[in-house]
Amino acid sequence: MSSQKATSPMISAEPVAPKRPRGRMRVAAILEAASDLFHDKGFDGTTMTEIAARSGTAIGSLYRFFPTKEVLADALLGDYFARLNERLDRIAAMAGQMEPDGLADALIDMALELQAERAAAVILVEARRDGPYRRGFLRDFIRGRIAGILCSAMPELPPDRAATVATLLQHLLKTVPALTEEERTTGAPLLAELRRAARLYVRDAGRWVPV
Repeated sequence: MSSQKATSPMISAEPVAPKRPRGRMRVAAILEAASDLFHDKGFDGTTMTEIAARSGTAIGSLYRFFPTKEVLADALLGDYFARLNERLDRIAAMAGQMEPDGLADALIDMALELQAERAAAVILVEARRDGPYRRGFLRDFIRGRIAGILCSAMPELPPDRAATVATLLQHLLKTVPALTEEERTTGAPLLAELRRAARLYVRDAGRWVPV
């Protein structure tokens, strides 16, 4: 499946884009601070004053770039969506040359790389009135991209079977944050086991034979 570059429903408002490098650095600091605070305190529990203080930004400058907290949240969601799409593009570009284990590893690595951003995005989506719609859009988008990647890697795989495999793989990827935390506290090699499970499942999908 090709990259999907159209504006997504994840973004409902656009921030003011900085024109100078210093402004871009300031916006990056604001977004990082906002992501941390939203993750720690939730959307409703975080104030623009706290975001300004955490990022070292004058409150007037913060409001110049992001007129409301909702616009700031949408910017974070847009950044997450763009990074997710870019990561899926990279996997899709290599899918035709990938073995099943490499494909499974690439998806697990993507989930590990984006888990902090995904956690913040989930909080922000849940805080919006149209959260169920945004959540459904993102779920279907990811499943569709994974299904397309599977079809590129395994041309013999029927589309309906690819969609089913993509659904289960997405659910496996969603366990990465919880397993990361439990592995950190218990020392159990849970992520290695998750990687093994994903590899075995993708291998099995590649051996699919119609009944």
